[in-house]
Amino acid sequence: MKKFFKILLIVFLVVALGFSGKYLIDSNSKSPIVFTTEKAFKTSIEEKTVATGKVIPEDEVEIKPQISGIIEKIYVEEGAAIKTGDLIAKVKVVPNEQSMNSARGRVKNAEIVLDNSKVEYDRNKALFDKGVISSQVFNEITLKYNQAKQDVSNAKSDLQIIRLGSAGGSSSANTNIRATVAGTILEIPVKEGDQVIESNNFNAGTTIATIADLNKMIFEGKVDEAEVSKLKIDMPLKVSLGAIKDKEFDAKLRFIAPKGNEEQGAVQFKIEGDVFLDDSYFVRAGYSANASIVLDTKTDILAIKEALLQFDKETEDPFVEIKTGDQEFERKDVEIGLSDGINVEILSGVSEEDEIKVWNKTEPIKKEAEEDKN
Repeated sequence: MKKFFKILLIVFLVVALGFSGKYLIDSNSKSPIVFTTEKAFKTSIEEKTVATGKVIPEDEVEIKPQISGIIEKIYVEEGAAIKTGDLIAKVKVVPNEQSMNSARGRVKNAEIVLDNSKVEYDRNKALFDKGVISSQVFNEITLKYNQAKQDVSNAKSDLQIIRLGSAGGSSSANTNIRATVAGTILEIPVKEGDQVIESNNFNAGTTIATIADLNKMIFEGKVDEAEVSKLKIDMPLKVSLGAIKDKEFDAKLRFIAPKGNEEQGAVQFKIEGDVFLDDSYFVRAGYSANASIVLDTKTDILAIKEALLQFDKETEDPFVEIKTGDQEFERKDVEIGLSDGINVEILSGVSEEDEIKVWNKTEPIKKEAEEDKN
């Protein structure tokens, strides 16, 4: 009896193992993922690129002194609106002792020559009045006398310029720095008491103020060499500013640099665009900005989601998987065109009736959500 039960137990275990093995084989033969499909559709696609940069005034003018000295008074502040000719600052002239000494010496020399010319002129005038010398001789002596007087005047003017900064006879020992253009004061890099250097052929001079018209702004940015060949002058831009949310300004491309600069291993080309401002917003110089540029547009074209594309590991050619039966799919090579990063144009290989496999789906979303709840 015990032997019978023992045999029966062995038979039961063998049958149970058989059913378990069959279940495991059947389970492994079926895919745990149920793939869904999508179809191609007609749409419009825009190929865009984004250039990063900033918004700056079209023209910035640096105001520099025409004479060296010390800033005695500043009359304006940064951000102030200013007109052409408005007084910005006063510079107190600090004469150079060597130049002063040389100028005084020239005045003395000119006065000595003048005194001698006057004596010669008076003596010859008396002779001319008596008819002893000709008018030609007297005219030459008169010319030398007048030249001597002019040399004295010039030497004194030079001395006055060195001492006072001008030859106008001013007693204030100041020179006025005035705006040469109308606009807004962007920057005053000096303060009262600073020493400034005049602008000349050998020195750019010290900048006292920077003026710009904030009503004329441009976008200045850079684009990659792979996209610069697609740009054309007068292309429309959409400029968004980091400081102004939910607002895009229209712009027009006006300049593309003929030469690029290598930055971090990539060649970048400078571009500029005229920005059409909105009076409702005050745009400050130097705002960071992004310019969206439409490189190409196609309408009513056959497209699929770019996520449906797969690429051959060896050739990197694109392909999709077309449904041929229940959870059965066949590879089909496709030719693609324009892409906006979400949708991609299909030139050949797929029709609107084809059901395309969503290949990158990993788990059923409903099952995952139920497990999260539990």
